[in-house]
Amino acid sequence: MKTAERALERFIFFGRWFQAPMYVGLVLIGFVYSYKFAVELVHIVSEVGSLTEEAFMLGVLTLVDITMVANVMIMVIIGGYATFVSRLPLEGEEDKPDWLQRVDAGTMKVKLAASLVGISAIHLLKSFINIGNKDPEKVTMQIIIHAVFVVSALLLAVTELVLKKKAAIGFGHEGK
Repeated sequence: MKTAERALERFIFFGRWFQAPMYVGLVLIGFVYSYKFAVELVHIVSEVGSLTEEAFMLGVLTLVDITMVANVMIMVIIGGYATFVSRLPLEGEEDKPDWLQRVDAGTMKVKLAASLVGISAIHLLKSFINIGNKDPEKVTMQIIIHAVFVVSALLLAVTELVLKKKAAIGFGHEGK
């Protein structure tokens, strides 16, 4: 019976590899997103003389938005793979991101939530800049959605802080 149990446990543990193709797909989409960034950059540069300040600012915010989404993708790809699939052999890499040394599922959730707040803020700022062309109800909805993201990120951060403090004082490990 122990052999069957051990085989089942190894099979379940092996199941984490179903995520690997997803991370590969996200890397490929990252290249596509880089292309979208380049197209937008070429558009802004080629039209800079004829763009109004508002249109130029919206174009720059679009580039910032694309970059922030790409940052989230990298966090999900590298952090998710390292947390849920397999360790990355990065010990000798001199340009290894600092945040990877402290990555765990809780930290990733907080970082992703903060990034989503930033992305939401960029979209809201774009709406404010272009407010004359926006439906007031849609802008109000964007403000509400942004507020929900902010509150959610704060609650995740507080929850993670409480859990880490409890772990640091040995909560749940009495007598050990």
